[in-house]
Amino acid sequence: MTSLTVTLEKFDNNLWQYHFPIPDDIAESFIVNKNRRVICEIATIKFQAALMKSKDYWFVLINQALKEKLALNQGEPAMLSLVKDKSEFGHEMPEELQVLLDQDDTGNKYFRSLTMGKQRSLVYIVTKVKNSKSRLNKALAIVEHLKDVKGELDFKMLNEKIKHYNNLNIY
Repeated sequence: MTSLTVTLEKFDNNLWQYHFPIPDDIAESFIVNKNRRVICEIATIKFQAALMKSKDYWFVLINQALKEKLALNQGEPAMLSLVKDKSEFGHEMPEELQVLLDQDDTGNKYFRSLTMGKQRSLVYIVTKVKNSKSRLNKALAIVEHLKDVKGELDFKMLNEKIKHYNNLNIY
């Protein structure tokens, strides 16, 4: 684990906004091959992130919801602890999705053929939902979508499939 004092900064563009700059030597010590995933902790709040590189420096991106949860403003310092994220997807695999992938060889094959970033996105889509029924509906929609499109992920079509499954009231 590495701990350091960081300052919340803001990029001057619409794509990326709030972030914590990370010194090059520290960032590079966490990078293994192409894996740049870390677990961050500030004031007992843990979150998973990727070390990203701008033109000038490495950083950890912070979304607006996390910024508000941390109660930090631009320019304010914070103590940040970093640990290498050794999880497979950068998020905990939801049980609902894991069970479906275990039971469906074709869906699992298509899921595993996706890039790690797309796998992580699909896991996150299911993980971010707190209600078990909704997680199951999203997982079902994802596996069926992957089979429908033979692994060629289309997020617009997937969103429509998720809406369809949410309206089915399967149980």
